[in-house]
Parts: sequence; C-alpha cells; structure tokens
Amino acid sequence: MEAFVTLIQVLDSTIRLATPLLLACLAGLYSERAGIFDIGLEGKMLMSAFFSAAVAAVTGSVWLGLLAGIGASLILSALHGVASITFRGNQLISGVAINFLASGLTVLVAQSWFQQGGRTPSLFGGGRFEPINFPFADALSSVPVIGPIYSELLSGHSILVYVAFLMVPLTWWILYRTRFGLRLRAVGENPAAVDTAGVSVVGLRFAAVAICGVLCGIAGAYLATALQAGFVKEMTAGRGFIALAALIFAKWRPWHAMGACLLFGLLQAIALRFQNIDLGGVIIPVQVMDALPYILTVVILAGFVGKAVPPRAGGEPYVKER
Repeated sequence: MEAFVTLIQVLDSTIRLATPLLLACLAGLYSERAGIFDIGLEGKMLMSAFFSAAVAAVTGSVWLGLLAGIGASLILSALHGVASITFRGNQLISGVAINFLASGLTVLVAQSWFQQGGRTPSLFGGGRFEPINFPFADALSSVPVIGPIYSELLSGHSILVYVAFLMVPLTWWILYRTRFGLRLRAVGENPAAVDTAGVSVVGLRFAAVAICGVLCGIAGAYLATALQAGFVKEMTAGRGFIALAALIFAKWRPWHAMGACLLFGLLQAIALRFQNIDLGGVIIPVQVMDALPYILTVVILAGFVGKAVPPRAGGEPYVKER
C-alpha cells in the first residue's frame, strides 16, 4: 500500500510539472502548424511569469496577474509576428531575440520595482491560484485505491491545470473538426493554395501566433502564481525548449503532445522525489536525475526517436505572387 501511495504522489507531481510544458507545447503546435517556427516560447513564458507575479503581488488579485501575464506574452508574440510575418525576417533569430529580451528585461524591471535581487515578493492569499477540491474528496480519501486516485491525483489542482488538459481535446477539435483548423493546417503546408482560395495567409498566421501568446501567457502565470509563489530569475529553467522537444516528439499532434509532456513531467517528478537512487549498490547521484529531462530533450532533437517531419512551409516567409 505504501508503494501505491508513493506512486500516486509521483503521478500527482507529474501532472503539476507537466502543466506548463503542455501549455507551451500546445502554443508551439498552433504556431508551427501555421508555418511559424517559434523558439521564443521560453521568453514568453518567462515574461508572463514575471508580470503575472508582479501584478498579483501589487494588486492582491491573481486574476489580474493572469491577465497581465497573458498581455505581456501577447506583446512578445506580436513582435515575433511583425518580424517574421510582416517583415519576413528569420523566425529563429526572432525567437532567440525574444528569449534574450525576456531574460534581461524581467530581472531589470523586477529589481527596479521591488529591489529584491530580481525577485518579486512572495504571493499569498488572493495572489495565488488555490487548489480546487472535488466534492467528497476528503470523505473518499480513506477508501483503498479509488480514494487516493480521486482525492489526491484528480482533485486538489489549481484551475489552470484543468484548463491545460482540457485544451488538448479542444485543440484536437479545432485543428481537425473546424474550418479554421483546416485552414490553419493548410497554411503551414501550402500557403499559396490558401491564398488562391481567397483566405488571408497573413491573418491566419497572426491568429496562430496570438493563440500561441495566450497559451504561453497562461503557462508562465501558472509557474509564478500556482506552481510557485512568486517570480525568481530564469524560473522557466528551459521549459520552453523542453516543450519544443515534446512537440517534435509528438510530431505536431495534440494527444501525442500530452503524452510527451507527461513523460517529461514524470522525469522531473522522479528527480524531485528520489534524490539518489541505489541500483544494486550503484548510486545514481541527484545531478544525473535532475538532468534526465534535458538529456531526453537532446535525444529527441538529435533524431534518435524517429524522424519528425515539420509542416512543409514551416519557417518560410510567404511572399504573395503578383
């Protein structure tokens, strides 16, 4: 029974840690399905994390913090859209610039506002997203097997966790069951055909970039106001790049993206839960455990898990034929 309880606790941590990865992964999915590669997911999450925590700390309202985080992410998305869509710039360079901008600007503004070494004040009360407990969760917690699954694994998460996982079927439905989704996928494969049909390629790509900004904004706000209680320097810790690796691993499909993000979340949860693992007298140090998600990222990006073919028009600016 003790092993089962430990398993539930690890899976509970997996869900919490996979949430920002899943939101960022779905954000990249919308953008890249429309042909706009975005390696600036990290920067958007970081900027959102700071502004959501800062506004929540000042106002005491986590909802205003969430709106501020989404707004900050949308501004960076607009910059990326203007650079890569309007001016047909290099999408990778634009993404790198956004990451550098967010990395420096968040610490600079945080120090100017709060004088706490690039941090925001700790959040409490209405400044944080509180866990949502399902009905009868406490009463059922003592029931064998079903109790821990219901009361600990499914119940007790913040609202943004449930939003993230509900976004998976919603994204699948939008991409594969709506006219907008069909056009979005088409513009990432053959924008000239979409343009010939009288649909705005620029409009669709900006819409995809905007959706990407909203989801990255929610991901960053979750980090600072739900998973943790405030902003600290570089708190995204490479999650944006891990989300990109998960997106490639999932081959740009929503349900597979959820599975990939849960895998990365599981590795992070194991690293946090088991600091040193003894395998028949061989001690695996905590540093190796902490590096597991990043090692898997390198393995995926190196192509060892099979070839992933991105949208054919991905990364290429569209020039309308005269």
